[in-house]
Amino acid sequence: MPLDPSVIGRQFPSTTLAVEAGRLRFFAQAIGETNPIFTDLDAALAAGYSNLPVPPTFLFGIELESPDSFGWMAELGIDLRRVLHGEQSFVYHSTAVAGDVLTSTPTIGNVYSKRGGALDFIEKTSTVTRADGTLVAELKSVIVVRNPEAAK
Repeated sequence: MPLDPSVIGRQFPSTTLAVEAGRLRFFAQAIGETNPIFTDLDAALAAGYSNLPVPPTFLFGIELESPDSFGWMAELGIDLRRVLHGEQSFVYHSTAVAGDVLTSTPTIGNVYSKRGGALDFIEKTSTVTRADGTLVAELKSVIVVRNPEAAK
């Protein structure tokens, strides 16, 4: 069943995360990041950061901290068994570091179908801000939903 375009603009509950240095080190190691500014405080300070900076793609993990991180899809009637990750992109406005308290607020930016409705695309945009309201980043993820009942 194709997604109703009336969901465009729908905002979902925000998720807040206190960024902890140990977690940043673990994440950097998990993604294979070898630049010492992400794991060594002295290297980060020498590079001009006030603390360990957040590694690339870490901000997407904020929403995974919510009690039901995929609940927004269920609210839209999406069968999780039919979901594929399409793409993700980032626009960074400032660098987040250990000690920051970040909030990610997701909104449905667009929905559209391709291949005669066989594939639905959901663009979810998330705005990440610090506790003081300053903008850190704008994230976009595209989720693809396969509709096997659609005409081929």
